[in-house]
Amino acid sequence: MLILPRKLRKKLKEPFGRLYPSPKEAPIPKGAFIISVGDVTTHRLLQTGLKPRLAIIDNRIQRRASNYRIQYDAKILKCENPPATITDELWTSIKKAINSGDNFLIIVDGEEDLAVLPSIILAPPDAIILYGQPNKGVVLVKAEKMKEKAENLIREFKEVKEDGDQNNR
Repeated sequence: MLILPRKLRKKLKEPFGRLYPSPKEAPIPKGAFIISVGDVTTHRLLQTGLKPRLAIIDNRIQRRASNYRIQYDAKILKCENPPATITDELWTSIKKAINSGDNFLIIVDGEEDLAVLPSIILAPPDAIILYGQPNKGVVLVKAEKMKEKAENLIREFKEVKEDGDQNNR
């Protein structure tokens, strides 16, 4: 499991890509491999008629229960991911979903916010990742442009092995 160090929290609040009012205004190429992270982002994306290849939600909006019923033609995976972490289970679920030929909805028990990083790292180069910027809109990330930055950030996380030892990754 990877744990977000306190020193990175401010940096991760800055958008990784361009900010748009909603997915409707974001320039998403037709037929794009889309990954959406967050309940509001995924709900609004589906409202535009676009179906993500992978959607990652936690049934919460800003730490409160979500009223959105997110449903579309997708296989469902469930995993645990406590706040401020990236679990092996989340990473493996994202990898499985991306490498399959199917649409997937990953429902996270915990928090899905940091799923953006493994999504960028594991996505095909031409993938588009959309995630919410609270009270501002949606951020559009082009995987190939942000992969190196995401990998560098992940290296700064603390890795907790099964025996409980902590190391910087």
